Amino acid sequence: VQLVESGGGSVQAGGSLRLSCAASGLTVGVYGMGWYRQAPGKERELVALIGVGANIKYGDSVKGRFTISRTRDWNLVYLQMNSLKPEDTAVYYCKAIDTRRSDHWGQGTQVTVSP
Repeated sequence: VQLVESGGGSVQAGGSLRLSCAASGLTVGVYGMGWYRQAPGKERELVALIGVGANIKYGDSVKGRFTISRTRDWNLVYLQMNSLKPEDTAVYYCKAIDTRRSDHWGQGTQVTVSP
């Protein structure tokens, strides 16, 4: 399984970024995909998760600002991030959960939001 994130970068507060995750090798099928983030000195936390049946869960700190979406074939998952804040600065990781409930992670992409 390979998950490749892209779209990270630096932006000023109030700006927007769109992250993409390209997935391949999930031959057993997908149960869900999503985004997590980890800031320096903090634990990795849920940003957004989308599952089968279009069930979606957002972390409390991003509700109303971030939107997760995917292609029908699960090959691409997106995270549209609007109204970015300095506290959104972190490495963002793509995660896939296959139908065996095994987790797969990407290498991460840095998002930096300046005041």
